[in-house]
Amino acid sequence: MNGNNPYAGPPGVMDAGEPAAVDLTPEQEQRLRRTVAGIVARTESYLPDSYAVGSELSVGADGPQATVAVNPPAGHPVSAGFSPDADELDAGIADSDADEVARGLAASAAVQVMSAVDDVTPTAK
Repeated sequence: MNGNNPYAGPPGVMDAGEPAAVDLTPEQEQRLRRTVAGIVARTESYLPDSYAVGSELSVGADGPQATVAVNPPAGHPVSAGFSPDADELDAGIADSDADEVARGLAASAAVQVMSAVDDVTPTAK
């Protein structure tokens, strides 16, 4: 039966049914946190203050997962998640990639507001 388990391995190496833990070095975690904080700051710089921007960083069996989300004043929240691989964690995520994520989130949040208030009749011209 152990052979049917995707986490099966020699006894004492890994418990059956338990995914292998992925550990980040302190430097990798700090670099990833700085990158995510930079994406949040860039996204905020593209949007008015009425948009709420936040982030979440977690490490699971598949590695680190970072999510940045924007809650616009009207419409549905939007988010972008990414899972950097070991090379990206060691070298750092490129500024151009981080800026692309921030611009995409800001644009998507603006579209959500435009879609939500599309039915509003203007009161003046």
